[in-house]
Amino acid sequence: MMLFESVLNLLFPPKCVLCGKVLERHETDLCRACRTDSPVCAGKHKNFSFLDSWAAVWYYEENIRGSLLRYKFHHARHYAPTYGRHLAMRLQQEYPEGFDLLTWVPVSPLRRLKRGYDQVELLAEAVGRELGMTPVRTLKKIRHNRPQSRIVGQAERRANVLGAYRVTLSQQIPGKRVLLLDDIVTTGATAGECARMLLTAGAKEVHCGFVAAARHYEMNSNR
Repeated sequence: MMLFESVLNLLFPPKCVLCGKVLERHETDLCRACRTDSPVCAGKHKNFSFLDSWAAVWYYEENIRGSLLRYKFHHARHYAPTYGRHLAMRLQQEYPEGFDLLTWVPVSPLRRLKRGYDQVELLAEAVGRELGMTPVRTLKKIRHNRPQSRIVGQAERRANVLGAYRVTLSQQIPGKRVLLLDDIVTTGATAGECARMLLTAGAKEVHCGFVAAARHYEMNSNR
């Protein structure tokens, strides 16, 4: 087995998930430069509708943006464990009290069919392994709306996701402190709509975890 792994690493050397550089022997997941210099989104925040708070690992820029685009659109699904480890560490740091329920923002059936996987479900599985929690599918996307990335304006983004999700396991939600996961947050419209549905179903609190956040959220923070 060790010989097989050595040959595999020789033919396909592990690369940094963020920048794509071949990793040194002592490096895991991220190269030294990305581990120390990537733009960290520290702390937890409360500036999005219906979310009690949220936290992210990095800002959505530079190598992080390129990495997430590869993950979502170019079949780099093997990035999920790395994202999951780093997001879980951030969540444990910001929420030492933990959560009752772990769930995620789902993609539409059509988008999953075209992509071959739900990238946020993979993220939820990776985070769940780190936190010792089993992700629960509580939401279903019932409308194949336009991608949020193609829409400019917070009001337009909210309108685009309004009514796009439905709760599927309402009996598991009442009274729960919910951790909702997504890969990227810009205006918070998608996460806010999912949180609204979970709160309507009886959730006590909804907090969200992201791999990356657009830096401009600071302009509207603490509103």
